[in-house]
Amino acid sequence: MGSLFQGGHLLSILIFFPAVGSLALLLLRGDDHVFIRRIALIVSVAEFLFSLLLLRGASFTSGDYRLVEYGQWITSPPIHYHLGVDGISLFLVILTTFLTPISVIASWSSIGHRVKEFFVMLLMLEVGVIGVFLSLDLFLFFLFWEVMLIPMAMLIGIWGHERRIYAAVKFVLYTMAGSILMLVGIIWLYNATGTFDLPTIQQMIQTGTLVIEPRAEMLLFLAFFVAFAVKVPLFPLHTWLPDAHVEAPTAGSVMLAGVLLKMGTYGMIRFCLPLFPEAARRAAPWVAVLAIIGIIYGALVALVQPNLKKLVAYSSVSHLGFVVLGIFAFRSISMQGAVYQMLAHGISTGALFLLVGMLYDRRHTFEISEYGGLATPMPKLAAFFLVAALASMGLPMLNGFVGEYLVLLGTYQSHWQWASWAALGVILSACYLLWSYQRVFFGEVTRDKNKTLPDASGREKFILVTMSIVMLWMGIGSVYFTRRTAAASQAVIDQVEPQRPYEARVPGSTNILPDAKEISAAGGANR
Repeated sequence: MGSLFQGGHLLSILIFFPAVGSLALLLLRGDDHVFIRRIALIVSVAEFLFSLLLLRGASFTSGDYRLVEYGQWITSPPIHYHLGVDGISLFLVILTTFLTPISVIASWSSIGHRVKEFFVMLLMLEVGVIGVFLSLDLFLFFLFWEVMLIPMAMLIGIWGHERRIYAAVKFVLYTMAGSILMLVGIIWLYNATGTFDLPTIQQMIQTGTLVIEPRAEMLLFLAFFVAFAVKVPLFPLHTWLPDAHVEAPTAGSVMLAGVLLKMGTYGMIRFCLPLFPEAARRAAPWVAVLAIIGIIYGALVALVQPNLKKLVAYSSVSHLGFVVLGIFAFRSISMQGAVYQMLAHGISTGALFLLVGMLYDRRHTFEISEYGGLATPMPKLAAFFLVAALASMGLPMLNGFVGEYLVLLGTYQSHWQWASWAALGVILSACYLLWSYQRVFFGEVTRDKNKTLPDASGREKFILVTMSIVMLWMGIGSVYFTRRTAAASQAVIDQVEPQRPYEARVPGSTNILPDAKEISAAGGANR
């Protein structure tokens, strides 16, 4: 990891710049809502532009961490300010900084009370999430993990809908229960190694310096895994998610679906697999079963939902099941598919929540039965909704296709039965998304209120055009992402299975599939 602050201070700026912006908002006197919104937008856009420097500031042809910042923070116990970025965390940071200004613009007119505090919470949420993705010290990671919890709970509890307090408390309790287990695991690792530094602990495990007894390793794996599974959320730990989504304001739902759920899958990739490789392999069949149940169960529940926002929330349970399945298939191509699906889900499901929020602003209801025939008064919004729905269900040429295809392809190499069951989720997603679209936008306008609903405004069209362009670009230009995630994905697989190089064989075939460098072009071929 080398000397102090190898990569300058870009990562620190990315973490703390939104905190400076939120402090500036707090110090503002007066209650000029327009000025407050403009400050929040300027800070979030500047943060997004800073994050784009990551693409130029590091080469991701290897699985090593780049732009490393390393300094002593606390002497006893030895806690270090250790940051770094690799191909897996790179685009998750950019996704976070992209969705934050989108959320600011989406909240421009829908948030009317405590406007300053709302944008302070939104920016502080960004601080916690980016800190999670960039931390390489276990204590620092846990600190940012908890920092993220408070602003998200505030966004739900203060600016949410009717049952907002119930949803916020449920969100906090579930997340804290998992966090306590993870904290116990972190303390155990510190007592065994004398350090909180993640790369150091990984190296001790790989070289045999640290040998964990199998039973202890499984308990540690479960301590971390349950914390991350709650955040994903993986079946059956998902019950907090629909309540949180339905009660949260639009910006809260976008950030929750777009990046907060990815913290769980990111934690599995970054911690569960490299730190506890043997336990991960032993638990993989059980995790795969839970992922497949989540894929099918989430889709079936979405199919019967009368509430449009809850339908989109349950679709997240289904889609994140694909990500977990891709991670625990232990194939480089499925790992890349999992990372890609994390990004694609953040954009497409974020767009769906934005669209549902726009409908709510007009009618103040999420009930599908209250809509019908909206394509007549709102043709532009209906068109954008269709694009987002098609992307979410995995239509080729849009971003949802690439991730699911790579996950299923990689999973098939390990266990064709897993892939066969998971493929049902693709079919069911088309059912619930297209059926809900038909009920909301097609047919006769049955409610008089719906006949005069305004179409998308200029601000809304800017948001939806931006999201649609990203969805199309990710679907066509997927190789741009897979090239940068290939090395880091392969590095994780190598740490889980160090005794065997990547040799994935299709059942019944003698042909060895291409290595990671060739797979990095797979996204381009599977556009």
